[in-house]
Amino acid sequence: MDTKIGSLDACKPACCDLGSPPSNGTVSTILNSVPSTFLDSFEASLGRHVARRLVQIGVTDVFSVPGDFNLTLLDHLIAEPGLNNIGCCNELNAGYAADGYARSRGVGACVVTFSVGGLSVLNAIAGAYSENLPVICIVGGPNSNDYGTNRILHHTIGLSDFSQELRCFQTVTCYQAVVKNLEDAHEQIDTAISTALKESKPVYISISCNLAGLPHPSFSREPVPFSLAPKWSNKMGLEAAVEAAAELLNKAVKPVLLGGPKMRVAKACDAFVELADACCYALAVMPSGKGLVPEDHPHFIGTYWGAVSTAFCAEIVESADAYLFAGPIFNDYSSVGYSLLLKKEKAIIVQPERVMIGNGPQFGCVLMKDFLRELAKRLKRNPTSYENYHRIYVPEGHPPKAEPREPLRVNVLFQHIQKMLSSKTAVIAETGDSWFNCQKLKLPRACGYEFQMQYGSIGWSVGATLGYAQAVPEKRVIACIGDGSFQVTAQDVSTMIRCGQRSIIFLINNGGYTIEVEIHDGPYNVIKNWNYTGLIDAIHNGHGKCWTTKVHCEEELIEAIEKATGAKKDCLCFLEVIVHKDDTSKELLEWGSRVSAANSRPPNPQ
Repeated sequence: MDTKIGSLDACKPACCDLGSPPSNGTVSTILNSVPSTFLDSFEASLGRHVARRLVQIGVTDVFSVPGDFNLTLLDHLIAEPGLNNIGCCNELNAGYAADGYARSRGVGACVVTFSVGGLSVLNAIAGAYSENLPVICIVGGPNSNDYGTNRILHHTIGLSDFSQELRCFQTVTCYQAVVKNLEDAHEQIDTAISTALKESKPVYISISCNLAGLPHPSFSREPVPFSLAPKWSNKMGLEAAVEAAAELLNKAVKPVLLGGPKMRVAKACDAFVELADACCYALAVMPSGKGLVPEDHPHFIGTYWGAVSTAFCAEIVESADAYLFAGPIFNDYSSVGYSLLLKKEKAIIVQPERVMIGNGPQFGCVLMKDFLRELAKRLKRNPTSYENYHRIYVPEGHPPKAEPREPLRVNVLFQHIQKMLSSKTAVIAETGDSWFNCQKLKLPRACGYEFQMQYGSIGWSVGATLGYAQAVPEKRVIACIGDGSFQVTAQDVSTMIRCGQRSIIFLINNGGYTIEVEIHDGPYNVIKNWNYTGLIDAIHNGHGKCWTTKVHCEEELIEAIEKATGAKKDCLCFLEVIVHKDDTSKELLEWGSRVSAANSRPPNPQ
């Protein structure tokens, strides 16, 4: 039997390689000109030191929810001129916002209070961990005098042991710092932040509530500019990996290239495109890699997602005699219930710091971007796979023209969303059928695209839209959110309005959890219908710029989009799009049945 990738025969966990430093071959220095001046006691406090460190690494907005343990810390954070505090409605959304911010800026931060806040934000931090995003989660902790005293504090589970929160964060962060004395605070904070940047994972920093306002000699000067030691490829390993890969690919008749989500953490997107330019292979992306590769590349053939791939893409990939995957994650969702028709002996898997050649050797300490750039110099030009694609390709059809005032269909909706995209927009796709409909959008160059495929937490997109829009105010975010997901995290539309954001939210109202209906239906997938525009109007309450409308047919959609991109272009625009409960993409129908089959496999014989 062939060993298959992403199949029931070989279900191996994805590689958890660490990310690369921000620059290649040189020490990365952030904010490299800081005056060496002495600070007064307020400016030399622990809280101000944290604030300056955040600004140094590129964080100009921090997402917070106040609580009695973090109030003094927030005083010192907001006193930093370069740092803006964004107060959120709940900790979960603050964490999601930091996630969205990190996707654009490269790093994000949130501030919550001890235990009730920390355990509330935990789900969002777990999502950031799964997506390899450096999010700095700062918690205002108990008074330093209370540790080890046998006292029982509020916001706890009634035990004198305060470590419950820390233990929860240990599994979803790459470093944990509990700052309860000033002597080692400087070291702990710098170590935590640098670890987040080096490993591209979240970190947890707890700061005792009575320390945030205190000065210390280690904070008395402006901090030395932040720098990270560079990572280097092992030269012998790099050469051996390139030689083995080139031998396999140059012997192949119709090889292909596929980009995956870990290209982001490896900072290898440009190197991947250079490789594609050099070898001329057909070029595809995995679903969670969408947006990392320019879709106007001359050899781009779409998204490879097994049975729900872009038209004609799977046929080219699965019939290839060699494939190079850069930064893939093969899980049950990306493999459509472990049904990919790939063979391991044909595959070269390139992870951020490791290269695996078919059934043969593996090479560690080899950085993805170094490997791809060196490989580009060794490959022969071979456009066969793209030429095969070009021969079989048939242009996609268009949805049938709607009758006057006919109820709106989802495929018509996304036909119009496609026309809205440009280099000045970004798409946020919520977990659900929007995954599949947004995957079919053709992204113009520099158009952003984000979704949370590995963790798949419904409701993620509301906070992520807030954070992403705050990070890149020059782009207009277009968020596609299902009604079920929106009910989980709706409150922080309020924060978007307060921040003056201009996002366009398409609330797709089909009466329930459609993605779960297609996996396994039941009465629990039907939700109470809300008056969504009425809810947003109540949140708006006449303060700030916000415009809402309901859309029932194509004529109303066209009018709404014209208004949102014209007269209301400076407003947050909320379009409630009402569609039939069974109006889903064909891809969701196929994907749901395969994932359902994978979920319902009987136990193995004991």
